[in-house]
Amino acid sequence: MPLALTPGRIAAAVLVAASLAATVWLSFTHDVLPSMIPNTDMHELHVDFDTFWQSAVALTHGADIYDTPAKLTNLNPPLMTVLLAPFALLDALVAYRVWVVLAALLVIGSLLLVGRELRLRPAVTVLAVLAVLASSPLHGTLVLGQIYPVLLAGIVAGWLAERHDRPVLAAVLYGVVVALKPSLAPLLLIPAVQRRWAPLRAGIASAAVATLAGVAVCGPRSGLDWVGIALHEPVPDTVDNASLPGLFVREGLPATIGTVLGLVVLAGTLAWVARHRDRLHPGGTLPFAVLAAGLLLSPIAWHNYLLLLFPGVFVLCTRGWGAGAAVMLAVAVLPVSWNAPDAPGSLIDGSTYFLILVAYWVVLVRAAPLTGPSSVAAEEPETAGATADG
Repeated sequence: MPLALTPGRIAAAVLVAASLAATVWLSFTHDVLPSMIPNTDMHELHVDFDTFWQSAVALTHGADIYDTPAKLTNLNPPLMTVLLAPFALLDALVAYRVWVVLAALLVIGSLLLVGRELRLRPAVTVLAVLAVLASSPLHGTLVLGQIYPVLLAGIVAGWLAERHDRPVLAAVLYGVVVALKPSLAPLLLIPAVQRRWAPLRAGIASAAVATLAGVAVCGPRSGLDWVGIALHEPVPDTVDNASLPGLFVREGLPATIGTVLGLVVLAGTLAWVARHRDRLHPGGTLPFAVLAAGLLLSPIAWHNYLLLLFPGVFVLCTRGWGAGAAVMLAVAVLPVSWNAPDAPGSLIDGSTYFLILVAYWVVLVRAAPLTGPSSVAAEEPETAGATADG
């Protein structure tokens, strides 16, 4: 039976078509990120991975992991260097190429698990995964050699544990993710506002133990050095920074204003979760809505962080939001070059991806409530299949 052409579906189709047309045009007029992956320039193009690799080499030689020849400062806590230590056994370029393959497999595997858990139709899952593979956040992640695929895998593992009624395990997994990337700490606040005390304690303990383990391996000084870097690193004013502090810095205003507004967004989101805690299941879009709020607050939220929210978009397909999910995936296909202030159609001084992040936050919050019993069991396989294109 053909789908009814409702105004919402027509609008979604127009937005998807516009995003794809803009992507094709920009691919001919600007550098295409995937074409940069084979490049051998570690110091300029694959600069993030080079930073992580240099720290890993320093660790294996007993040196300071935050004082290396890398171009950029390593902003990650010691635990991340411990995780990447095996790559120090390889040449930098070889290590980067191995990392790209592993990162791509982690992303594909994580999203396929999400689609399987949601019992989406195979065609829907394949199309959604292909959209992610075509997305600018993934391309940017692979070119720079960032660690978001590892974080995505950890978040998906925690989300799956929640859906299988293992909240303490979910909190432990989220705690490890937060230890690797502390800016994702709002994940641990969900059980607090929902008054789920055992998961809250488990999450905090997991984050603390994992963090201390990293410091123990890298040395006590590494922990102090990382705290100093985290406290003194300025808010980047580049177009890639999609957070509220980044937006205000780009507009020539104090980052503090953006931080305060970000706190309002996060606090308001958590207050809403607390008020409706009996209707919100952490195995739906809830963790991704809170993550989006946390990214808006964070001093640094590169547009590549959108990769962490894609599983939440998949969940929309089980809630009758198929058209909205298609739009959310389509706008993420827009190359980051569209975000440049001098690009035709660029919004509010190169903050296109800030607007996209805000849109993700709004949609994921609106889709979070579950009607009826607060259980993902209410999502029947037939419902998931029937609404995937809705």
